Amino acid sequence: MRTPLLLCLLTGVLVGCGSSDTSDLQAFMDETRAKPRGSIEPLPQFRAYEPFTYAAAALRSPFQAPVRIDPTVRQRGTGNIKPDVNRPKQFLEGFNIETFSMVGILANASGRYALVNGAGGVHRVKVGDYLGRNDGRITKITDGEIDVIEIVPDGEGGWLERPRTITLKEKT
Repeated sequence: MRTPLLLCLLTGVLVGCGSSDTSDLQAFMDETRAKPRGSIEPLPQFRAYEPFTYAAAALRSPFQAPVRIDPTVRQRGTGNIKPDVNRPKQFLEGFNIETFSMVGILANASGRYALVNGAGGVHRVKVGDYLGRNDGRITKITDGEIDVIEIVPDGEGGWLERPRTITLKEKT
């Protein structure tokens, strides 16, 4: 019963598709071909990319407070403060000191160590280790903080020692 109905429907569809009257389509194509052809604007000329070289990496970060120097207290001509350029750099000297936070301390028979979080993980440091990009040497480790002395340029061709403190990060 379904087969004759389906056969009639299929035949009707095929007969509808078999119409060869395409005169309206041919008229549209002729009309479109007769119109004047448009012109496409050429692509704009782009300037070649000029790479930017950041040359201020060795300067003070703009997010750090500038070193304040009292000119009445400053000792001129000492010249004994300068970074040791021949010393091999430690791993933690490749990162800004602001990225580090103290997360704990360890103490045993061999000494007292601080745990600092930063540079991709938690690191154990001791007095005398270096930390940060400004030759920051750890001078003291207490239960709540790490004292660091950095050597920074004074802006007049000399060097200054700048104390920094990294405090223990409390668990919130």
